[in-house]
Amino acid sequence: MSAPVSTISDAIQAALATVNDPEIRRPITDLGMVRSAEIGEDGVVRVGLLLTVAGCPLKDKLRGDITAAVGAVPGVTGVEIDFGVMSPEQRQELQGKLRGGAATDEPVIPFAQPGSRTRVYAVASGKGGVGKSSVTVNLAAALAARGLSVGVVDADIYGHSVPRMLGTDGKPTRVEDMIMPPQAHGVKVISIGMFTPGNAAVVWRGPMLHRALQQFLGDVYWGELDVLLLDLPPGTGDIAISVAQLLPNAEILVVTTPQAAAAEVAERAGAISLQTHQRIVGVIENMSWLELPDGTRMEVFGSGGGAAVAESLTQTIGAQVPLLGQIPMDTRVREGGDAGTPIVLSAPDSPAAKALHQVADRLAVRRESLLGKPLGLKPAGR
Repeated sequence: MSAPVSTISDAIQAALATVNDPEIRRPITDLGMVRSAEIGEDGVVRVGLLLTVAGCPLKDKLRGDITAAVGAVPGVTGVEIDFGVMSPEQRQELQGKLRGGAATDEPVIPFAQPGSRTRVYAVASGKGGVGKSSVTVNLAAALAARGLSVGVVDADIYGHSVPRMLGTDGKPTRVEDMIMPPQAHGVKVISIGMFTPGNAAVVWRGPMLHRALQQFLGDVYWGELDVLLLDLPPGTGDIAISVAQLLPNAEILVVTTPQAAAAEVAERAGAISLQTHQRIVGVIENMSWLELPDGTRMEVFGSGGGAAVAESLTQTIGAQVPLLGQIPMDTRVREGGDAGTPIVLSAPDSPAAKALHQVADRLAVRRESLLGKPLGLKPAGR
C-alpha cells in the first residue's frame, strides 16, 4: 500500500530543504527558489525552481543535488526540474533577506560592525617577492580544511594572483546589487582579476582603489565567515590605509624572508600599526631555508630575518609580536600555486605544509573581543 500523498509531499519538502544553493550556501527553500513541487500518479516529482539569474553557472550542480535528494524519498520514481528565473522583485526580496533586512542602497561592511565574530587578518609585506600571496592562500585552505568558513579578498589590485593560486576561474554572480563570490577548496574569494578581461593591467589611482576594496567588503555576500584574509599589496600605500579605515579591527600579519634587507622593509610595513592602532598578530618568515637531499639546510636568503622583525616590532609598538612560523622553501609551493592546489592540500605532510598548518592552528584560535576595552595608548609626554 502506497503512502498518503500528503506524507510524500512533506518528505519531498524536507528533502528539498537539505539542498543548499551552491553560491549562497543556504537551503533553496529558505531562499524562495522553490516555486512548486508536485508528485504525479506515476511517482515522478516535478520541481519548479527559480534561479537567481539566467545562465546560472551552477545550474547543473543544483540539478544533481535536487535529483539526488528528492529521488531518495520512498515512493518517488523520478525527478523532473523546470528551471525559471527570479523576477527583479524576487531578487530584491532575496537581497533584503540575505542582508538581514538592511537597506540595500547603502550596504554596510559586516566585518566592521561591533557584533562581528569574523577574525580579519590583513596579510602584509614590506616588499614584493616574499611569498605573501602563497602564504595567504595556503593559510586560507588550511583554515577551511579545519571546517572554518573562510573568505579571501585579493586586495593586491595591481598584482592580483589569488584566483589562479586557489584554482578558481569562475566569475562572480550578481544578484541585484550583491555579488556572489566563487569558491575553491572551501574558500570564498574575490579579486579584481575576476572583473577585467584576460590579463589586462589595472591602472587606477587611490580613490578608485579605495572604492574597489569597499565594494569587495560591502557588496559581496560573504555569509557568516569565521575568518577573512586580505592579501595586501606590498608596502604601506593606499590599500593599507583603506583597510585601516574600512576594517579598523583587522589584525596585521607580517610576512618576510630571512634576508636582512627584506626584514628592514617588513618592519616598516608592520610599524604602520602605530598610526592605524591595529594589532599585529605576528610575523611569518617565508623561504627560511632549503632542505638538501643529505638532510642539511641551505639558508639561501640568510637567517634571522623573521625573528629580527618580531623583536623590532615588539620594541616599537610595546606589545609582544610573536614569530608565528618559519616556512622552508619547497618547489611544491610554487607548483601548487601554478596548479591551483595549495601545498597544504596537495602535500600536507611536507615540511612547508606542516609549518603552514602550525601557523593556521594559531590563527584559528578565537580571541577575546577588545570591544569596549582600553588599548593602553598614552599620549606622548611633554
